[in-house]
Amino acid sequence: MNVVITRIVDLPYGVKGATVKDENDDFNVYINARYSPDVQVIAFRHEVEHIKNGDFYTEDPVWVKEAKNRF
Repeated sequence: MNVVITRIVDLPYGVKGATVKDENDDFNVYINARYSPDVQVIAFRHEVEHIKNGDFYTEDPVWVKEAKNRF
């Protein structure tokens, strides 16, 4: 369905956000609650860029995907 579900959760320091595609083809965006709201917004925008760029449909290594989505 390609729905974007966003959750603010405690993640390890150093991880600002992550996105996981589930069995329903929905995107689950996890934003680290340990960071300020300003950083959370930046992390959310970064994760949305991965979705918009189709990063979940390529076999590029993660470091390539991250290099494309630098803010």
